[in-house]
Amino acid sequence: MKLQKWLTSLFLLTLATINNVLGAFVGVNIGTHVTDLPSASNIVAILKSHQITHVRLYDANAHMLQALSNTGIELLVGVTDEEILRIGESPSVAATWISKNVAAYMPHTNITTIAVGSEVLTSIPNVARVLVPAMNHLHSALVASNLHFRVKISTPQSMDLIPKPFPPSTATFNSSWNSTIHQILQFLKNTNSSYMLNAHPYYGYTKGDGIFPIEYALLRSLPSTKKIVDPNTLFRYDSMFDAMVDATYYSIQALNFNDIRIIVTETGWPHLGGSNEPDASLENAETYNNNLIRRVLNDSGPPSQPKMAINTYIYELFDEDKRTGPISERHWGLFYTTNGSSVYPLSFSSSNKVFGNSSKSFCVAKDGADAEKMEAGLDWACGQGRANCAAIQAGRPCYFPNDVKSHASYAYNDYYQKMNSVGGTCDFDDTAMITTEDPSHGSCIYAGSSNLSTGGDGSFSSIAFGPVSPNIGAGLKLQLTSLHYAFSSTSLLLALML
Repeated sequence: MKLQKWLTSLFLLTLATINNVLGAFVGVNIGTHVTDLPSASNIVAILKSHQITHVRLYDANAHMLQALSNTGIELLVGVTDEEILRIGESPSVAATWISKNVAAYMPHTNITTIAVGSEVLTSIPNVARVLVPAMNHLHSALVASNLHFRVKISTPQSMDLIPKPFPPSTATFNSSWNSTIHQILQFLKNTNSSYMLNAHPYYGYTKGDGIFPIEYALLRSLPSTKKIVDPNTLFRYDSMFDAMVDATYYSIQALNFNDIRIIVTETGWPHLGGSNEPDASLENAETYNNNLIRRVLNDSGPPSQPKMAINTYIYELFDEDKRTGPISERHWGLFYTTNGSSVYPLSFSSSNKVFGNSSKSFCVAKDGADAEKMEAGLDWACGQGRANCAAIQAGRPCYFPNDVKSHASYAYNDYYQKMNSVGGTCDFDDTAMITTEDPSHGSCIYAGSSNLSTGGDGSFSSIAFGPVSPNIGAGLKLQLTSLHYAFSSTSLLLALML
């Protein structure tokens, strides 16, 4: 029995090692305020089909915990706001919660984190007095179950705790909460856990009265002359997302804590809103979430902490139609509950595989877009954007139809296919859009088409995906070798345990 317990511990430690090798991740929140919520098994099927490897539950739903068994999907389990009071007042209640909702499912269900409540300090401040005691009681229960080295505990907090997040270097937590936040940070430091942040640039932008450009909120690349600069550090911020994370790092440091990593437990963008919510749109949601995924998976941190990758969970898997408030509150979902298909094309990994109505996505000019802006976009793509525009010259395969929209579509797409993996977007001053319909026609083959064997001009296109290390082969070989041994060890341990 002792041997099996030891092997279980070693197995879980091996899983942790594998996760460290794989680097930064993007996961998804699963809200349940949904009228026709799919069954747990169907939800897991959707997660698998879209290669989603990390999931956050807002509770400890038994059906989901069981359905996620033996999938390898990493799971962040939530203690509901209603449960915090009893757990905070009773170590025995905490022990029962851990036994019932965590220990009973491990190691087959890959639970790695417990989130205690959601934005407790700003949403239910009357419970704040027992928040840290609840975290301590749960941690003690994990220690008693010998799971504390594998399962971490934290509590998600809103950006509203930081009254003035810009400039990031001067950001501090609301001083009225300093005592509680200090206790939280001390707990995180003692248990080597992460600070959980709910960061929503959508709200930062819509409530900002036009202080920042929409591109900054959507993680679109800004020209160097327009980058947002912290006047104290001279750090340049490409996105509000990075600035929010950095403001939180500075706020943590202001309370004399260092080396506490931030994990973003909620971020996203609504794809539909009311008439007074014009920024809640399908295009903006697609732009934000795809740019976010690329940004997170580059394994870098914000300007002040460049080596601290920002693991992130997107809000959320499905639209929650039962939510109250503005129309946008009910439309943050990435997938339809009916068949699990994407609400819009979405690339959920660094491989740039796009999920939508087809396996390919293309960037084309919008119908009815401003002709002058389109002409400027075409000129930029073929010039500074370095798109291969030979195919749209007179006498070449994509010259006809000879109009700005057609030529712009080809140039936009060529740029997008080359550069989207390193931050290039499909926008072109709001004259472009993503489509999963292949725009190729006749002998005019667009980059990214499954029919593509050569460039549309009859020659192989030179695609630049960014700087490549001369040792990339060796590095990849080392990573794969590490994974091979890790998985081999895991398989052996499982065999011994079973």
